[in-house]
Amino acid sequence: MQGRNHKADQRRKGGTMAARVKTMSKTVVWVIVALLIVGLAGFGATSFSGTTRTLGVVGDQSISVDDFARDLQREMRSIEAQTGTAMTVEQARAYGLDQMVLNRLVQFASLDDEAAQMGLSLGDTNLQREIMNIDAFKGIDGKFDRETYRFALQQANLKEVDFEKDLRAEGARTILQQAIGSGIKMPAVLADRMTDYVAARRSFTWASLDEAALPEPLAQPTDADLQTYFDAHGDQFVLPETKKLTYVLLTPEMILGDIEVDEAAVQKLYDERSTEYQQPERRLVERLVFSDEQSASDAKAQLEVGGTTFEALVQNRGLSLSDIDLGDVTRDDVGAAADDVFSAEVGNVVGPLPSDLGPALFRVNGKLEARTTPLEEVRQELHDELALEGARRQIESRAEPIEDMLAGGATLEEVGQETEMELGQMEWNEASADGPAAYPGFKEAAAAVQDGDFPEIGYLEDGSIYALRLDETLPERPEPFDSARDKVAEEWTKEQLRAALSARAETLAGELKAGTDFTDTGLEVRVENGLTRTAFIDGTPADFMNRIFAMEPGDYQVIPSDETVLLVRLDETLPPAEGADVTRMRDGLSEQLDQALAQAIFAAYVRDVQLRARPRVDQDTLAAVMASFN
Repeated sequence: MQGRNHKADQRRKGGTMAARVKTMSKTVVWVIVALLIVGLAGFGATSFSGTTRTLGVVGDQSISVDDFARDLQREMRSIEAQTGTAMTVEQARAYGLDQMVLNRLVQFASLDDEAAQMGLSLGDTNLQREIMNIDAFKGIDGKFDRETYRFALQQANLKEVDFEKDLRAEGARTILQQAIGSGIKMPAVLADRMTDYVAARRSFTWASLDEAALPEPLAQPTDADLQTYFDAHGDQFVLPETKKLTYVLLTPEMILGDIEVDEAAVQKLYDERSTEYQQPERRLVERLVFSDEQSASDAKAQLEVGGTTFEALVQNRGLSLSDIDLGDVTRDDVGAAADDVFSAEVGNVVGPLPSDLGPALFRVNGKLEARTTPLEEVRQELHDELALEGARRQIESRAEPIEDMLAGGATLEEVGQETEMELGQMEWNEASADGPAAYPGFKEAAAAVQDGDFPEIGYLEDGSIYALRLDETLPERPEPFDSARDKVAEEWTKEQLRAALSARAETLAGELKAGTDFTDTGLEVRVENGLTRTAFIDGTPADFMNRIFAMEPGDYQVIPSDETVLLVRLDETLPPAEGADVTRMRDGLSEQLDQALAQAIFAAYVRDVQLRARPRVDQDTLAAVMASFN
């Protein structure tokens, strides 16, 4: 290859390129740090125990066994963190993690080989600068600390020389990518065309037709109508997979009668909530604070003789009423201003008065009288609360003997007979929400239970306990006509209504084309001006704007929408609006297109580099490394 024959010249060129890159991308640096330090925290770097240290060769670069093992381990840990379950090497293979890691290392090695041939290097000065700027290596004074640097690498089971080697390699790869991608520009016409498409506008007139727009009401369906519809649309009426369950349930409410509540406990709970049941007199107050007494007095004078308003004073200070609203306050809340504030009438402004922020004017907006709720009014409420809490504790104590019964082989039927637990049966599916199925915990257990599972005591959100057993699983199956009748009637009515409304809309469209004015249709007419494709109009289907943009000016279209039908006329096509928003859109699209092109060119370059580097992977060594994870 020509590059191999002219290394000295390539080094000079590479040196010039590197000089243009004063600092390595911060993003790249932090990726490296995350991969080599943070990503390894807690489990350390894997070291392969075999004798072979090289997994493959790419050009003059080698792929180490340790790098592959470490990177694969990191990817597995990442997925484990997301799923909450341990990952086996078989699962890693199924996910394709081994090939993903290998391909990445081959790609890096190919670029490293290319950079070496060109003589590209980050350089000692740039390397030192980047390391010293990494926050993870700084001491408490915010400056680079050698001991912190050494300790961080030690925690990751990394040597300084290896870490710095990786940074150098990544720096050279960054120089390559920047050199290939810098200055790449997509033709401006493409961004212009995309902007014209996205920001194009339409003006149109439309109306919604519902059942009231029909000249006569729909006829009621006969039994024959419903049967015919059911026979033709049987796939709409299917019962989901259903589990027949037997369960036992004990809720706190079931044993409330067994719970005795001491009157002293009720009194104690009432006393603990004294602030809730005994509220002092309060005022709704706004407070406008000033820097000094004179400013506050001048403002008060403007209110009294200058004809201004309290709202104007607030606005002149660059504030809003919400900024100065104190809400409801007690005498203690306003301190030395309490007497004046609490003696003022609603609507009055008093002050200047002292506050914790300085002289202030106070406006009183409402009075809230002192309120005391006697014990007698809340006695039953407090009694029931204490009883319910006592019932929950009782259930906790009763759960263990019931667990012992089940562990000893007792059936749910026997548990229902011998304990307070209520025995029941139900047909459960994902839509079930009655009885115990209303509890998320029961729903989760019902979804998970399998044939042959041993019933166990489970705890629900309100302190209830339960156990369940799967008796039978009914597969997805057609629903009988008798049980589906109401749903069949509903769907038949919807279909008939859509058909009738569509026919009515088509009739009106014909009249409009013949010269009738839209306002003479008797419909509620709406006019939309200059809307883009992304506009959302309430009461229209998801593809409404796309259908509008497919129309030509003067066209009419009938568009079904749930239980209504829309009649639309396109009035005008408009180009994108001129303004800053469209300019920003065009600039953003242009930048994205440039980046996409640069990435595509660099990806093609990487493929070429990889092809020229002739990667060779030792499959036996790869198999041995994978086996080491078992």
